[in-house]
Amino acid sequence: MTTGFTPPGHNTVSPYLLVPSVVDALAFVIATFQAVELYRVAGENGGVKHAEVRIGDSVLMMGERGSAALPGSIHVYVPNVDAVYGLALAAGATSVSEPRDLPYGDRSAGVRDPQGNLWWLGTHIGAA
Repeated sequence: MTTGFTPPGHNTVSPYLLVPSVVDALAFVIATFQAVELYRVAGENGGVKHAEVRIGDSVLMMGERGSAALPGSIHVYVPNVDAVYGLALAAGATSVSEPRDLPYGDRSAGVRDPQGNLWWLGTHIGAA
């Protein structure tokens, strides 16, 4: 949706992760969610100062902040929670919550990426 005050393809609200290494964060979201890199601003010493990726219909922004990084918490709807949970673990995440069916109709799981961010994965399966 274009609003006239957002870049084309961006929503009004975009999550922004502050991470120790954008390069590592990019590798994780590409391996786990098949994210598509949209934009990258080079930083010092081969790092990345800012990057944007598309996951499904949403844009995720991230910036490199070294020791001042703050872990975030993001919820992502995916076609198959179990498969994406496995991809996340293979990409270096640790399990926070194994896939399970919840009473509000989602199958859900949680992982913590190597930089400390929490990723809540969901697939809507209908009311339980």
